[in-house]
Amino acid sequence: MGRSKEFDPEVALQRALELFWERGYEATSMADLVERLGIARASIYATFGGKRELYLKALERYDRQRDVVGPLSQPGPALPAIRAFLDGYVAECLADQDRRGCMVVNTAVEFGGRDAEMFRRVTRSWTELETALSGALVRARAQGELAAGKDPYALARFLLVLLQGVRVLGRADPDPRRLRDAVDQAMTAIHI
Repeated sequence: MGRSKEFDPEVALQRALELFWERGYEATSMADLVERLGIARASIYATFGGKRELYLKALERYDRQRDVVGPLSQPGPALPAIRAFLDGYVAECLADQDRRGCMVVNTAVEFGGRDAEMFRRVTRSWTELETALSGALVRARAQGELAAGKDPYALARFLLVLLQGVRVLGRADPDPRRLRDAVDQAMTAIHI
């Protein structure tokens, strides 16, 4: 009979997520993971696989913890919901004292297109966000909040790019005026 695990894999995964989110993939060593998770290297390998597999699991956990669809799919006027969603991104960036940014954006910046699996995970996350935004914008057009000539799908792509830029600027230089002005201009572009 095998020994039972003397640690909670979910707690360990959350700790790994936090460490990777703070430092990134390359700057995090296996020794760092052993120290932060409080478990032996062999246990990390046996439970999660190698460092790369652990990072992918942490990225997946990060993505599951975010709710991008809920705030944008509520009944009622869509444009105020979109505005609140955009404002929420800015508020999150401004509140991020450690300037960790968004783990998905950090992954995209760190890996670029060099790792197909990382790229697939990043793209999946961005597609989910774009789909939620386009759904809200289609609803806005159906409710008369968006001019019939405006393309909700193109606007969703525009907002996706804006939001990722907000995340990058929020990590590097979270100037509240710059971030809020960007959201104001985006909403001006969307309104009838």
